[in-house]
Amino acid sequence: MLAARGAIVSNETIRQWCLKFGQKFANTLRRSCPKRGDKWHLDEVYLTMNGKLHYLWRAVDQNGDVLDILAQSRRNRNAAKRFFRKLLKGLLYVPRVIVTDKLKSYAAAKKDIMPGVEHRQHKGLNNRAEVSHQPTRQKERQMRRFKSAGLAQRFLSVHGPINNLFHCHRHLLTLIDYRAAREKTLLAWQSVTQAQVAS
Repeated sequence: MLAARGAIVSNETIRQWCLKFGQKFANTLRRSCPKRGDKWHLDEVYLTMNGKLHYLWRAVDQNGDVLDILAQSRRNRNAAKRFFRKLLKGLLYVPRVIVTDKLKSYAAAKKDIMPGVEHRQHKGLNNRAEVSHQPTRQKERQMRRFKSAGLAQRFLSVHGPINNLFHCHRHLLTLIDYRAAREKTLLAWQSVTQAQVAS
């Protein structure tokens, strides 16, 4: 887009733009998005940063939209409880059902944080969360791994809401409906970015 307009910028310039505006855009999108689904898929994936193993906890709804992420160094009950609290604080509603793999930390944390929510534990049911890790792996390869947990948290918390906006579920739409959805998406993005720049 920049090249088409005759603007030549370095990678560092784009990185600084992302640091300056990315979180503002993501916060605006998170506030303006419709209420997400009531069936949550939760999973964690390992990330190696500076030779140390970290875990990226992620929650998505039944439509594949990312609800929240949290990078942590542990995968125990306390880490799961911390993730649940962050997730509920950001969304302000409780799900109907959560789907996880057979990691026992989820059941222990759910008993304390969301005791009335149905919990299904089965690896085959959690493919929605497994697939949602693919963009993270792609970005990790492009960036030659994340350098720290803070950097991963900052980047992926911005990437999630923006990726949700541009994820139009092409496989479920006809070409005409897909083009209409893309136009609606671009208008929403334009309104968010112009409002932030103007302020």
